[in-house]
Amino acid sequence: MTFDQIAALIVLVAVVGLMIHGKMRSDVVALLGAAVLLVLGVVRPVEVQGAFASPAVIALAGLFVIAYAIELSGLLGLMIRKAVQISSRIGARGIWMVIGLCGSVGGFLNNTPVVVLAAPVVRDVARSLGLSPKRFLMPLSHVTVMGGLLTLIGTSTNLLVNDMARNAGQPVFRLFEITPVGLVIASVGGLWLYFVGARQLGRTADGDEPGQAPLGLSRLGEARAQPDGSGDAHLGDVSLYSAADRPFQLRPALLSLGVFVLVIMAAALSWAPIAAAAFAGAVALILMKVITPEEAYAGLRPEILLLIAGMVVVGTAIEVTGLAKAGADRLIDIIRPMGPLGALIVLYGVTLAATELLSNATVAVLITPIAVALAESLGVDPRPFLVTVMMAASAAFATPFGYQTNVLVFNMAGYSYMDFVRVGLPLNLITWAAAMVAIPIFFPF
Repeated sequence: MTFDQIAALIVLVAVVGLMIHGKMRSDVVALLGAAVLLVLGVVRPVEVQGAFASPAVIALAGLFVIAYAIELSGLLGLMIRKAVQISSRIGARGIWMVIGLCGSVGGFLNNTPVVVLAAPVVRDVARSLGLSPKRFLMPLSHVTVMGGLLTLIGTSTNLLVNDMARNAGQPVFRLFEITPVGLVIASVGGLWLYFVGARQLGRTADGDEPGQAPLGLSRLGEARAQPDGSGDAHLGDVSLYSAADRPFQLRPALLSLGVFVLVIMAAALSWAPIAAAAFAGAVALILMKVITPEEAYAGLRPEILLLIAGMVVVGTAIEVTGLAKAGADRLIDIIRPMGPLGALIVLYGVTLAATELLSNATVAVLITPIAVALAESLGVDPRPFLVTVMMAASAAFATPFGYQTNVLVFNMAGYSYMDFVRVGLPLNLITWAAAMVAIPIFFPF
């Protein structure tokens, strides 16, 4: 191994170890790793600069501002409130309608505000019907996370994989190109939660006292659920969000929604790259005085953007030093007899296992170069392997601390750790199987 490869490997192991340890903020860990790689000369200043100015970071920054404007206008809260009023008249099925709505919204907006606003009303409606909130709050979190699989902007994972693929010379994904696969996974996962998963949780409100998690578990959750995503639920500290709904303001709501629709249309119809469209939309909202510059800066969430940029530097080091290709070569020696489908199954499992321990953005950056190298070693199209990383790095449900929304409902409903394992582990396996059927159909080798 060369010096650069040894240095990159040591930094990678140190970054992963510190993130698992959880005592240091993830963004600080990522930036520390990037700084060490730069000082050692493993990456060049131009590559670090490229990471901080990458299309994924620019797109996320613009989308954060637009989503924050929609939240401040009260539109998101109004939608959830109206949906609850309508659906509460038809009992438990009405609550599931609200959960489905939140999953759909999760394909376009940050998941944490969606769940923060929806969780209290779902809890209260469940209680009014004499049902346990436990039956609905965990599915609310999981379905909203699965909603992020529906579009390229649904999660930071998707944007990051797309960006890393572009850097590796692969064609970029269109906004709705992954929608068929995400829809299959979300539908299968949602149906399993409705018919099986939720039935393993509380049935009636009698004796069900939602409370706080034990102190040690709450602190563990705060340490584990570090901010790191865009529509995926790793979005900062839940305490930063006000549980109270914001008052609805018609003009800001219409303008912010209109800008958001234009951004989506521009990206979907290839009028402009998603990064350019999102950036222009954010600036337009400031110029129209829908959101003040101070509010726009508050909505940027720099800790998320810096985490992603830092991890992109680490991912770049893994690729340029040849570690990704070396890792793929080792992996291909093991799974070559299985063929491309076997490689896809193994890649999904490795990504899924890593996501249960690390943030999804971290996993996306680390696994994507290996996925491309693996596909090239097999002589097949890397696209299905890239989609596999997108899906597996988000669809991880077996622990309460993998996503910020899981921590929220964990505390609100008083779940036990094993509640998440009992429901989330089968959900992991079911969505894994669904992905392995859907991905080769829509993205052939």
